[in-house]
Amino acid sequence: MAAQHLNQTHLHSVSKIGIIGAGISGIAAAKQLSGHSPVVFEATDSIGGVWKHCSYNSTKLQTPRCDFEFSDYPWSERDNANFPSHVEVLDYLHGYATHFDLLKLVKFGSRVVEIRYVGDDSTSTQSSENSKSGEYGNLLAGHPVWEVGVQSSNHPDSTIEVQWYVFEFIVVCIGKYGDIPRIPSFPPNKGQEVFKGKVMHSMDYSKLDQEAARELVKGKKVAVMGYKKSAIDLALECAEANQGPDGQPCTMVVRTLHWTVPSYWIWGLPFFLFYSTRSSQFLHERPNQSFLKALFCLFSSPMRKAVSKFIESYLLWKLPLVKYGLKPEHPFLEDYASCQMAILPENFFPEADKGNIQFKRASKWWFWNGGIEFEDNTRLEADVVLLATGYEGKKKLQSVLPEPFRSLMLDSSGTMPLYRGTIHPLIPNMAFVGFIESVSNLHTAELRCKWLSRVVDKEFKLPTVKEMLDQISREMEVMKRTTRFYKRHCISTFSINHSDEICEEMGWKSWRKSNWFSEAFSPYNSRDYNEEKEDSIFLHPKINI
Repeated sequence: MAAQHLNQTHLHSVSKIGIIGAGISGIAAAKQLSGHSPVVFEATDSIGGVWKHCSYNSTKLQTPRCDFEFSDYPWSERDNANFPSHVEVLDYLHGYATHFDLLKLVKFGSRVVEIRYVGDDSTSTQSSENSKSGEYGNLLAGHPVWEVGVQSSNHPDSTIEVQWYVFEFIVVCIGKYGDIPRIPSFPPNKGQEVFKGKVMHSMDYSKLDQEAARELVKGKKVAVMGYKKSAIDLALECAEANQGPDGQPCTMVVRTLHWTVPSYWIWGLPFFLFYSTRSSQFLHERPNQSFLKALFCLFSSPMRKAVSKFIESYLLWKLPLVKYGLKPEHPFLEDYASCQMAILPENFFPEADKGNIQFKRASKWWFWNGGIEFEDNTRLEADVVLLATGYEGKKKLQSVLPEPFRSLMLDSSGTMPLYRGTIHPLIPNMAFVGFIESVSNLHTAELRCKWLSRVVDKEFKLPTVKEMLDQISREMEVMKRTTRFYKRHCISTFSINHSDEICEEMGWKSWRKSNWFSEAFSPYNSRDYNEEKEDSIFLHPKINI
């Protein structure tokens, strides 16, 4: 929204730090920066982010409880093997926020509509091409750097007064999902305007209550566009609503296939042994590795392929992927390395076996008045088309950032260059949490926020702008060599090394386990990075290779 169209009032100076978004990352940031009494702007009436506003009735966590918890707030039933529902996840997040008295920091119903840069030249030196080798500077500059325009979400009309706040430092935690749906583009006269049925994006579907969602698809011919986790959940909800003789099949239109996993056990072995331990990740390339380590990675390539093939063999045995033409052509490793591995609901393929879920492979499609048409000139009749086509997370962020920072947000590869997944070296006094993915986003968000709070408190100094950009470049090169889906910006194959480097910058010991065996073969989780453990952990000798 252009500044001249906003009804500006006086500037509010209520804190040095502003946080945008009260999802998982925003709550983690508020907790770690609570000593500065930050202000958290949340556009909705609740914390939780996508767990509150982009979840279906059937949505469940994709990881066990112990892999999705804050380091200082365990689940009440953390050893329960069942994956918690989105309602249980929200209850856990509310419990955490209440326990640490974080809700008092949140301004609900407050949508950030514009951000202005008001810092001086000394604050923004890193954005100059001629100063990329210079210092980044302190995150708390000692004077206002950003003005944040906030509008009541209850009154989104542009004529409603916008309140302006000033901050020295901003943490952006709005994430990549939600708010702006990705809608496919179509040839002229072949868009949804010619379709006589109902078209709905998964974001809007998630806002329906259980009865309304069921009525939307019950007895209807439904097409679900997509094959990631949200599409799979949608298709299953549609199939369950269409039981009996009057039910209609749901058709999933699949462009890109991805590997799905029925559980976290592979041929009787726990899944974490393959990718989530220090020994298993030692097989994979990582940034800043020595020559010997690079040489080892080169010769261990057959082992990495063998692990991927081993997992694929189980999935092809356990699931009817070949029967339904759903076997991906790329290795399993590439999906894991891009955080696209989805846990399959238990009754998904049983519903397909009953004919309630069908599949259609297509790279291009468009609408006709009775449904969907494909590039092979075949047609699919449909009453309802559900678009599980993702979100425009980058556009969401670009809509509020001012120039020149809007143009600097993405690098030449189309990804956000974030040092330690948090600091953009070319954008001053601003951090971003929740934009680089891992297998456990809560764990990495909390650890990055702990690191960020120590940068704010000047417990250590950031590298130069050039050094940070070089580190980011090395990480991206690793991702590019690991998966074709590198733009997903996921660190899953070197997540432990990523945490090691964060710990070392904070002055923490990077090896967190109590003995060598656990260090090599046990998975890492948030509990390993509890501050109390840091005070008592035994320092093990470490061989850098």
